[in-house]
Amino acid sequence: MIAGISDSPLPTLPEQLLPASVIARLDRLDMLSRKMLSGTMPGERRSKRRGRSVEFDDFRDYSPGDDLRHVDWNIYARLDRLFIKLFREEEDLAVNILIDCSASMDVGSPGKLLYAHQLAFGLAHIALSNHDRVSVATFAPPRTAATPVLSRLTPLRGRRSLHRIGTFLCNSLRLARTSRPAGSIKPHEAFNEALRSFSLHIGQRGICIILSDFLSPASIEPGLAALGTRTMAGHTDTWCIQVLSPQELDPAAAQAAGLVGDVRLTDVESLDEAPVTITPATIASYREAFSTARARLKDACSNKGIAYLMVPTDTSLGDLLTQTARRRGLLR
Repeated sequence: MIAGISDSPLPTLPEQLLPASVIARLDRLDMLSRKMLSGTMPGERRSKRRGRSVEFDDFRDYSPGDDLRHVDWNIYARLDRLFIKLFREEEDLAVNILIDCSASMDVGSPGKLLYAHQLAFGLAHIALSNHDRVSVATFAPPRTAATPVLSRLTPLRGRRSLHRIGTFLCNSLRLARTSRPAGSIKPHEAFNEALRSFSLHIGQRGICIILSDFLSPASIEPGLAALGTRTMAGHTDTWCIQVLSPQELDPAAAQAAGLVGDVRLTDVESLDEAPVTITPATIASYREAFSTARARLKDACSNKGIAYLMVPTDTSLGDLLTQTARRRGLLR
């Protein structure tokens, strides 16, 4: 058998991704970057560039050729010196969201795959409501030889684009549930390739959010390093949000569901089987290994300037976005 496959029903329409009660709580939120990042279009946040908005920023000495309309004549009358008024230009923010759709994500109750897509939809709603540009992408091992690892929706702007993003996410859920990879590339290779490709497609500075369980028997360091390079250079503010099911965090929850004694477990990605006897010693060993893996991921992110956040899928999405994400500095 394949233990732990999620049986969460999947939404088929964008309006089914999040309850209206949660959506109503998101309209007061905004994305927050830990870095000052330049955008390319007029928006609603402060930029590093100085321009012609109504918000005063600073003075500088007059230089020949400066626009005399920006001279502060009141200061000139008092000090007999010419100063130019500088204003803060407001720009949009690029928000890039990448969702792991590998088979290990469609595990647990509540399911990680659905939770990650709902979280992506909530984040997209917040960004679009504040006139930011949003790009959503998904990745998984190819399902055919011609299928790319990374599937990406072109950057969108404006609240009217939310329906298009929702449709993209619903189609992604359906595809992940109904098809299986061709086996030509391993999950950790798909992860690394997707993050490298994703980092290359980020056209301008902005926020990058990776939604994944980050569970892999092989190294995913190359993928994190690709994003880390841009993060350390100040090009992106990157977040790794680790989505985990309650059963993964505490095997006692799986025991209560009948995972006890002698069982045969099947890896949902490789389909390899292994006989296991579930005992208190087995669970203790699992907890230790799982804790070590999480600590290693957290350290890897920290060393690359990437913010790390772990989220159990039984966490209310409304509370996660309006409370936890605000405390951690992703939202305000």
